Amino acid sequence: MAPPDEDEADDANEAPLAFDAVALPRRADAPRLNPARGPLLRRIEIVDQHGERRDIDIPAERPLTVFVDKRELVTLMTLGAAPELLVLGYLLNQNLVQRASDVESIDVDWSVEAAAVKTHAGIANLAEKTAHRVVTTGCGQGTVFGDAMAQIGAVRLPTAQSARIAQGTLLRILELMKSRHSVHRHAGSVHGCALFRGTEMLVFVEDVGRHNAIDSIAGWMAVHGIDGGDKIFYTTGRLTSEMVMKSAHMGVPIIVSRNGVTAMGHELASKLGMTLFGRAANRHFLCYCGFERFDAEPQANAQVQAQALTAD
Repeated sequence: MAPPDEDEADDANEAPLAFDAVALPRRADAPRLNPARGPLLRRIEIVDQHGERRDIDIPAERPLTVFVDKRELVTLMTLGAAPELLVLGYLLNQNLVQRASDVESIDVDWSVEAAAVKTHAGIANLAEKTAHRVVTTGCGQGTVFGDAMAQIGAVRLPTAQSARIAQGTLLRILELMKSRHSVHRHAGSVHGCALFRGTEMLVFVEDVGRHNAIDSIAGWMAVHGIDGGDKIFYTTGRLTSEMVMKSAHMGVPIIVSRNGVTAMGHELASKLGMTLFGRAANRHFLCYCGFERFDAEPQANAQVQAQALTAD
């Protein structure tokens, strides 16, 4: 039998984590959440390039239908690593609720593939808010409600003097993400997002779509009362206008992507005064806009490279 690919061999005896976060106290007014993790992987048989049969793991995508106060809202396709945070973050990023305290509870039941959201006072004009939807390039979630798009102009981010990133910090973040044992490294077909404070990773989420992952992080921030002004958001996905908009809603002014940036994403970030890094991997990156927040340190490349050689 042909040997497995290198990444598969490295991770064969270690289960990947699709959700990981530092332990922080919850807000007193945070909603009651029912954590209902689903199996992350499903084992199937494949035939490889050598004509050999072998078993591999693939991500276990599943539907989750969200009901708000017993009214069906949307069905999200998700890996299910943090479904209750995904639902809360979705409601926040779609501007359907203003704060986590608007929600009383979120109960996820995988036996019926549903999430039941109970609010304290209902959502005013829910039918009107959800009537206008913009079809996007989102993977795993392809719409954004028009009200969320309209509200983006009200976003106020911290100044360039108070929210910055140094090149050494950026390179360390890329090193941390590269070395992380993830579902993507093990089985592919998912996106990963993370929230950093400096070089400290606060939360990491993987899902079948990058929008699900960022929504889950938004939910985690809301539950723990985390402000985004001094944080850095990392994603493996491309930076479209919707991803930029969601990061802005979370109050995070600096985004790092392993992928590229679209024209609308760039335009929106420029208007909001955000800093976008794309094509960021190993020691390479492009700063697309928001140069005033970036402290370039060309010597940091040499330092990181020397540390990597020493570690080897």
